[in-house]
Amino acid sequence: MNDIKLFSGNSNPALGKQISDYLGVELAAITLGRFPDGEISCKIDEDIRGRDVFLLQPTSPPVNESLMELLVMIDSCRRASAERITAVIPYFGYARQDRKDEGRVPITAKLVANLITRAGANRVLTMDLHAAQIQGFFDLPVDHLYAAPVLNDYFLNTDIDLEDAVIVSPDEGSIKRALGHAKRLGGSVAIIDKRRTSALATEQANLIGGPIEGKVAIMFDDMISTAGSIRGASQLMHKLGVREIYVAITHPVFCGNALQNLLDAKLASVICTDTNPISSEYAKDLPKLTVLTVAPLLGEAIKRIHRNESVSRLFR
Repeated sequence: MNDIKLFSGNSNPALGKQISDYLGVELAAITLGRFPDGEISCKIDEDIRGRDVFLLQPTSPPVNESLMELLVMIDSCRRASAERITAVIPYFGYARQDRKDEGRVPITAKLVANLITRAGANRVLTMDLHAAQIQGFFDLPVDHLYAAPVLNDYFLNTDIDLEDAVIVSPDEGSIKRALGHAKRLGGSVAIIDKRRTSALATEQANLIGGPIEGKVAIMFDDMISTAGSIRGASQLMHKLGVREIYVAITHPVFCGNALQNLLDAKLASVICTDTNPISSEYAKDLPKLTVLTVAPLLGEAIKRIHRNESVSRLFR
């Protein structure tokens, strides 16, 4: 591991430190700052010529700042003659803009993939993309990890009666994810019929499957942004007589009215990972918030990429 250089941007330095501890290497020295007009400055503070470089930078809010900082870091490493540059992006912003769902709109996820490629990245390591086909937007290798083993291990080691649980998909796009969790945790599967009424609003009118009356519902999703869908789904399940609701997600984006929506949802617990940093407001005011780390999973993937070993073995 002596040839590895792990850098962390300003987006999630705590996760970078945990990954470096797992790998047993020090975070490489980098200076990131801002010029008076707001432009990003970057200087690699050690020799990386011929080294295997990993840049940790989830594009978490503020998304544009985080993304631009990642691009500047990639360009700095390329011009410093790094042998290989892997962009480690646990949370990939703009992933929800992955298709043209109406006329005259961009496919911004593809644009971001082009920017990362043109900046000089040789490889991308990411986790729980909102749409798996985004891997195909890159003209370079993409290693796509899943946080499901981390989330499943949490529930398998709690006193929740999983035999009496219902694994809930918050929309039709997450059915495959719900089935995967149900296969490992047990219980039945139910699907929320979600209709998007605008870019910011959704409506949850029906539940397919069940019954859920008197049962424990565990709802899995890839992210929580404003938590409007979570609130609507939870209100529907409470009307149908569910006993308690757990929500488990990979990416805690937490923006807008997310805190109030989560409080209104009357959840037993919110379980998330640390792909994005969580503000002190949510850590303090959101009761029963549990944060699981994905540092060992990302660290093991980085180790395998560096050694040219199989990453797919991590899925077994």
